[in-house]
Amino acid sequence: MTDDERRQDAEASPLRRIDRKTNGEIRPTERLAMNRTGSFDWDLDTRTLDIDESGLMVFGVDPATFDARPGALLEHLEPAERARLDVTIDEAITGGSNSFSVHFRVPLNDGTTQWTHAQARILRSKDGMAHRIVGIVRDATAEVTHSAFVLDLEKRRQRQTNIVERTTSAMSRAVTVDDVTAALTGPGGLARLGADGLALGLVENSALNIVALSGESLEVLDGLGSGDLDRNLPLADTIRSGRPRFITSLAALARRYPELEPHLGRLRFRAAAYLPLVAQARSLGGLALFYRERTVFNADERILCLGLAAIVAQSLQRAMLFDEEREFATQLQSAMLPPRIQEVEGGEIAVRYHAAWSGRQVGGDWYDVITLPKNRYGLVVGDVQGHDTHAAAIMGQLRIALRAYASEGHPPATVLARASRFLSELDTERFATCTYAQVDLTSGTVKVVRAGHLGPLIRHVDGRVGSPQVRGGLPLGTSTDLLDEEYPETRLDLVPGETFVLYTDGLVEEPGADLDAGIDALRNEVSAGPAGAEALADHLSERLWERWGSGDDVALLVLRRSPDVGSSHAPRLHQYIHQADPEGLSDARAIVRQALADWDMAEFADDAELVTGELLVNVLLHTEGGAVLTLEVLPEPVRRIRLSVQDRSSAWPRRRTPGETSTSGRGLLLLDAVATRWGIEPRGEGKAVWCEIGPTPPSAVTPPPTLAEG
Repeated sequence: MTDDERRQDAEASPLRRIDRKTNGEIRPTERLAMNRTGSFDWDLDTRTLDIDESGLMVFGVDPATFDARPGALLEHLEPAERARLDVTIDEAITGGSNSFSVHFRVPLNDGTTQWTHAQARILRSKDGMAHRIVGIVRDATAEVTHSAFVLDLEKRRQRQTNIVERTTSAMSRAVTVDDVTAALTGPGGLARLGADGLALGLVENSALNIVALSGESLEVLDGLGSGDLDRNLPLADTIRSGRPRFITSLAALARRYPELEPHLGRLRFRAAAYLPLVAQARSLGGLALFYRERTVFNADERILCLGLAAIVAQSLQRAMLFDEEREFATQLQSAMLPPRIQEVEGGEIAVRYHAAWSGRQVGGDWYDVITLPKNRYGLVVGDVQGHDTHAAAIMGQLRIALRAYASEGHPPATVLARASRFLSELDTERFATCTYAQVDLTSGTVKVVRAGHLGPLIRHVDGRVGSPQVRGGLPLGTSTDLLDEEYPETRLDLVPGETFVLYTDGLVEEPGADLDAGIDALRNEVSAGPAGAEALADHLSERLWERWGSGDDVALLVLRRSPDVGSSHAPRLHQYIHQADPEGLSDARAIVRQALADWDMAEFADDAELVTGELLVNVLLHTEGGAVLTLEVLPEPVRRIRLSVQDRSSAWPRRRTPGETSTSGRGLLLLDAVATRWGIEPRGEGKAVWCEIGPTPPSAVTPPPTLAEG
């Protein structure tokens, strides 16, 4: 850099552009060990600097050549030093300080470098504007050179400050005891503490339980960790006495604790700090920190260790209280929910409950499975308004009442109407939402009612997931208050192998997202999950609860009707086609064709697909519900296909003779032409039209189809 460039850079420094205002106080003048000391008076308004000869000598400037320009003193400084000096002065004036102190290096003519110290006071006018700086400059080379230990001390103190700050930050985010141990032993835990190993032990029932280990420590060795608190071991001794112990000699450690002597040769640390963890006069446990390089603990280091122990103790006390309150809430919630879910005949049921609130905040979500006569079951999922013990208490009472009404044999609509009346009569302003389903696993009939709650999902055998349109009424309690206890029933059909899913809104509500997006995510996970009820419940719990980080409780109930796959010689499939599903008909045809290909009977696929379409169209057009398609192989005496379509209509089809321009009336004619046998059977409240496709069995006699399409 040329002299002109240095001069321009100096003139552009903060020494020439100071015009900010603020207030402050100057610090007391330090005791100086000076070789040379000078004084200066800097007029910020006129931008002139009056400095005595001693001061100029400190800068190595000839008094005869100095022209009172502030920048003239900086021209021969190294750029980095000049920049550091500029920043210090600029921050002091613009930042509101009334003084500054800075060390910087000045190159001398003999090629050496001099450490220079400047300390000054900033004078301000009444309006706070800086207008003058007075101070001293001195040669501080000897002081700095002979004070390396001071710099080292400053570094150590800064390191200790960083340790405390990082540990405090990590512990402030710890909520549970597991969070505390994770913060101590997780990535960066030891570095945060400045140690090479640690052991954390908690007092539990007059015994020492080691709950966290990291790096190298005595407690990691067999027999030296958890156990009797009365053992003569350093961590237990520290906890009993309540006094910290700082170990800088393994030999001394072995002399005090002879039980350790056989193990010392296996360890590489050279020092250890055993620290009691005490909070509000209660002994929580002890923390041991181990060091490979340290051989001494000075006063500052001992204070640091004690400070770390205090931070950990306070975090543990808070975490223990949280865990106790959470345990209380969990036990309260568990007492309100069914202790177990019974096994069901003809299906598999799985339930999951997730309490997301902290402390004693508990929710009113619940589930229930009620055994009813004739292999029927009542399935309930609901949510009482609020997240407190009152909501949990209301939930418990409402669950018992609803169970009683269902067990009395009332239809689903009556069960919810009476439950609403019961809630309205309680001394509460809370309401509740609920979905109740009465399931017959023998026939697959499901009668569903809703009270302001989300509807169910049905996973079909082929993996598709549907959201049946279930009519609903007002929330429980509210409906009675508004004199509207109408809960219309919706009838669904659950074919073998299909899965019925009930849930509360905590499973699908994502903060900041639309509810429909959460329901779509649930549908995708139900479709992608495993087939079994237990496995699917686990899958949904893992994927959705962790994904949302829900602040709400979640109740989940999964029922799967046992699959009916026949045997390897006589396979079978079932498929429900909902009347409102526009793709159901084409999906059913594709399922039939694929199944016959899988069963090595593809030669019958065209006829079976044609009959499937005709029978399903007849049901979907002429009845008010969906249809259950059953496709199976009859192996004896001749391997052939049996196809059945069941609906809930009591009206039987009749044969008609369609004209040339008719667009309907040919279904049974096609059936008669394609099938080797066919017929109609009553099924519960409805009927089933069946046919057989394939070689005619020797004893088969085709019944005269005297009935016509309706």
